[in-house]
Order: sequence, then C-alpha cells, then structure tokens
Amino acid sequence: MRPPGVYRAQEDTSLLRHVLRRRGRLSGRSVLDVGSGTGALGIEAFRAGATSLTAIDLSLRSVMASWLNSRIHGISATVRRGDLFAPVAARRFDLVLANPPYVPGVGPLPSRHRAARCWDAGPDGRALLNRICSGVSSVLNEDGALLLVQSTLADEQATLDRLAEAGLVTEVLARAHIPFGPVLRTRVPELRARGLLGPDQTEEELVVIEACHG
Repeated sequence: MRPPGVYRAQEDTSLLRHVLRRRGRLSGRSVLDVGSGTGALGIEAFRAGATSLTAIDLSLRSVMASWLNSRIHGISATVRRGDLFAPVAARRFDLVLANPPYVPGVGPLPSRHRAARCWDAGPDGRALLNRICSGVSSVLNEDGALLLVQSTLADEQATLDRLAEAGLVTEVLARAHIPFGPVLRTRVPELRARGLLGPDQTEEELVVIEACHG
C-alpha cells in the first residue's frame, strides 16, 4: 500500500533488499528502519529472521503506510513519526536500515513539496546522509550495523569518511548501475554544469555501505 507522496520502492530499495537476503544473520535481531516510506525494507528484514522491527518516518503518510503494510504482512512493528533517530534516542538496535533522500537538488534547501521530499536532499544530496552518519552510532548496539544505500552522485567517499569519523568501520557491500530515472533526467543539464555528471553519462551508480563498531 503506497499513498500519494510516499516513496515508491525502486532500484535502491531492491539493491538493499538483495544485500539483506545475502547477508543473513538476522535471526533474533532488532531492526530500525529509518525513513521507512512504505516499510518495504523493514518487512524484508523481518522475513530474514529479525524478531523486532521499529520504523520511523517524518511523513505522516509514510508512517501510516509503514504501519498498514507491516500489519498486512503479519508483523507487529512499532512505527513512530519523527526526525531520524529522535523517537528512539534511548534505544539501541542490532541493525539500522536507511534509504534516505540523496538526489542533489536544484536549490539551496531540500524541496518542501510533498513528493519531492522523497528524493531531494539539498544541493549536494547530503542533507540527510550527513546527519545519519553523525548520529547512527548512538542507536547501534556494540555488535550492531548500519546498512545504507545511496547514489554516488551524493559522494560515496564523504559517507565513508563521516562514518569513520563517528568511530565506525565501513565496507561497500554492493554496487549497481541504473539508467537515470524521471527526476534525474530533468536535472541533467544543471548537474552536468556543476560537474556532478559526466558529459556522456546516462546512468547513476548505487552503492550499499555497511558500518559497524570496530
């Protein structure tokens, strides 16, 4: 179930789902799905053996979608509305899943339009990525891990560096090249002018990053 204005599961969601299936080791684990959208990633983690699931999103429609979809799949997820980790500041999790907005925008700030907020992330695409990197260690158990998917247009190395600065050990688990979608196609001239796209580039690269305590 996906109400208007809620992010539709796309290639980035599929890539992270694939990593979850391949990675395994979720039996008995607690999972936090931050920026949950429809709740697809948390549901996949539960299918892989997780025993508790908490989902958070700032969008009320996404909160409703995550709650309904978890119930449809027989999962008693805890669903909270709030800003990133704020609703669970006193808790720790074994696995944190994140598929945040990461598309470089055309203005100085992320869009306030309901649908565009699902992908717009400021001029460099890092408005949410930087905050996740800085805050995720505070909600991870000692043996916990973050799995995050983003486009390399939003600077993969910056994510790796920021996670390292937060005291986490990182590894790139998966990569995938996909054709530009409708949003990127409309922004090609500007992104090329800013040096974020090559002159003949017609695909973006997605990457899944794992981060855990050393």
